[in-house]
Amino acid sequence: MNHRTILQEISILDLPGLHVGHAQNTTAKTGVTVLLFDQGARVGIDISGGGPASRETPLANPETADNPVNAIVLSGGSAYGLSASEGVMRYLEEHRIGCPSGFANVPLVLQSCIYDLGIGDANIRPDAQMGYDACANAQIPCTDPSLLQGNVGAGIGATVGKICGMERADKSGIGIHAVSIGPLKIAAIVVLNALGDIFNPETGQKIAGLHNEDRSDYVDTRDILYQMFTPTDLFTGEEKSGNPVPLPSTNTTIGAIITNGNFSKAELCKLASMTRCAYARCINPVGTMADGDSIYAASIGKIDADINMVGTLAAEVMEKAIQKAVSI
Repeated sequence: MNHRTILQEISILDLPGLHVGHAQNTTAKTGVTVLLFDQGARVGIDISGGGPASRETPLANPETADNPVNAIVLSGGSAYGLSASEGVMRYLEEHRIGCPSGFANVPLVLQSCIYDLGIGDANIRPDAQMGYDACANAQIPCTDPSLLQGNVGAGIGATVGKICGMERADKSGIGIHAVSIGPLKIAAIVVLNALGDIFNPETGQKIAGLHNEDRSDYVDTRDILYQMFTPTDLFTGEEKSGNPVPLPSTNTTIGAIITNGNFSKAELCKLASMTRCAYARCINPVGTMADGDSIYAASIGKIDADINMVGTLAAEVMEKAIQKAVSI
């Protein structure tokens, strides 16, 4: 039996208690995507990139208190974009959502950012109001879940294949894919903003990334990277010797797996690390020092399921989300 015959594609909004909202500045080409959890979520994380911009990620550490996370924020703006969580905090506080502390309910909000400052206006970044607006938009009933992906929210400034500059890169965005297998539901959302090229892992075909100079064909990013024998700072585009190299620094792929499976934070960290296999199958090169590649794994249900099965499925669902991020 083909395993796909027992998988049913569903909407990400079929996961109970999950809301997805976007806000963006179309001129500056930067935005915010918010995942809100009605009953909170247990969250783990895997960070494989060398330059992550993040907020409150220690809450996903199994050694920290097991308090429910109220929201995960994905944004542009690099570290400047972390301001968006202030608006998410304000929205949640206004709705009396958060961890009881005796004097106030303190919302628990995690965030990761992509570097999109070189795409639009670097002086305009996601701010508190944009984070607030994304939360408000998440509460508006969505009649067409396909509108939640593409060139929206945190994906509005996302691109791939940028090692030779934006003129030879491809536009990408947000990809979403969700399936059910019996009572288990699992969804992936990804903001695809990679230095490397994007591949269909089933065929090995390159589907997005670096082009040649006249954009008539694709070029393998690895061929360019392998010429950089001298240590190179991928952020500044300079060799450590001081010689300039035509490199942009607009990378990082961030995403999340959400499931109604019942897992501990330690197990969710393992699920996130297993999901990273999707990055390796679909993006090459990946996880460089100029990337901040991060994956959250969130549990919002009580369905008992085998972690090995769910981790393998999570990677496959994330693969589909990555491919959708360059095909919509």
